[in-house]
Amino acid sequence: MKPRAQALTMADAILPNATLLRNILLVLGFSGMIAISARLSLTVPWSPVPITGQTFAVLLTGALLGSRLGAMSILAYLAEGAMGLPVFAYGLGGPAILTGPTGGFLMGFVPMAFVVGYLCEQGWDRRPWTAAPAMLAGSVVLYIFGLSWLAYYVPSNALLAAGLTPFIPGDLTKIALATMALPSAWALVNRARGGLS
Repeated sequence: MKPRAQALTMADAILPNATLLRNILLVLGFSGMIAISARLSLTVPWSPVPITGQTFAVLLTGALLGSRLGAMSILAYLAEGAMGLPVFAYGLGGPAILTGPTGGFLMGFVPMAFVVGYLCEQGWDRRPWTAAPAMLAGSVVLYIFGLSWLAYYVPSNALLAAGLTPFIPGDLTKIALATMALPSAWALVNRARGGLS
């Protein structure tokens, strides 16, 4: 039985020549986008976890780059932060951030981008009714990692209030934005490529 062909990622459709240099530039460029999005930070008074633009940037990273390059971009971002570059929320950096209360969410960005990227490689980003579940699946993966780690820092009866409920409205908004943007972007790309998918 012939295996099903993998769908193009948005990056492949726009920049079809997959050279090593192209991939390195995409990985570093998207790690920079995540760093910029981390500057959009709001403090949640009762939680050590801030509301940031990072999750939206990670969703887009996975969707646009695919599973492998998306995950590599997150790893590059985490490495930059671990080296002390001010790429985390509030312009912080250093390995202590990765081992602190938000470390599980930061580490969870890797499987989040991978899952979203994998589903988008299967063509889930082409239509709103499949793009939304792809983004939701990535968000669920993030919360599994983030809440499991945060449980070491906050009492169990405060875990959901500290790491989940304040973030749901923003995450649903980010998922909705990605769900609207991706199929529309594909329509433009396909039109520019002469209707080829």
